[in-house]
Amino acid sequence: MMRSLPAFQLFPALFRLLMAVFVAGFIAGCGSTSEKFDETSGWSAGKLYSEAKDAQADRNWEQAAKYLEKLEARFPYGRYAQQAQLELGYVYWKGNEPGSALAACDRFIKLHPSHPTVDYAYYLKGLINFNEDLGLTAYISSQDPTERDPKAAREAFDSFKELVTRFPASKYAPDASLRMNYLVNALASLEVHVARYYVKRGAYIAAANRAQFAVKTYPQAPAIEEAMFILVSSYDKMGMNDLRDDAERVMKKNFPNSRYYTDGLERKTAWWKLW
Repeated sequence: MMRSLPAFQLFPALFRLLMAVFVAGFIAGCGSTSEKFDETSGWSAGKLYSEAKDAQADRNWEQAAKYLEKLEARFPYGRYAQQAQLELGYVYWKGNEPGSALAACDRFIKLHPSHPTVDYAYYLKGLINFNEDLGLTAYISSQDPTERDPKAAREAFDSFKELVTRFPASKYAPDASLRMNYLVNALASLEVHVARYYVKRGAYIAAANRAQFAVKTYPQAPAIEEAMFILVSSYDKMGMNDLRDDAERVMKKNFPNSRYYTDGLERKTAWWKLW
């Protein structure tokens, strides 16, 4: 009587394949179990918030964000959740994630429009955009000024303006007002700088348009004196004498002691023909 052989001897290749699959599956299962382990499992809302604050103190913004995210996800209601939502904006910002920071601020404002600290959310939005643009002083660098985008500065101004308008008694209002004044001057200066850039290249229509925009949008900014000068000069270069004369009258009325008049007299030529 013939003795039957075990299956692994009859089909050695198939057996080795099945064993390989089993071992691989076992290892993967162990790995996934390890990866799924979370040290914060079972932590209370207070514990998560405390650890997030410690991470912020250590300037470990990524870790702080993770703790705050877990806090909000596990405990979506209550004071800790609201505080986590608010602080996420700051933590994302310090962690060089301005997009996520702005989204967190907007979300907090939408969810808690009457919250006692919603003024801070507006202030933080302004700060994020204010710093994102590096204060607009970069326009004096070698960068082509026509390529600069003042979008962040304008959005910062809008956030500060809403803060000052809605919460005039806020402790953040005085600083927001100062930053608004700075932004107005910086935005006007940027427009005038671009207008000057166009004048030097003979693009007088573009120069006049940018100067006129600055005059209409930022009428109180110090840079408006130069904007008016550019308007008069550009209209003169294009032979648009009526517009030139109108711009000249406005400039003489608002800047009777402008240095551009003196420069023109010293050069023995019309002050708007200095270029």
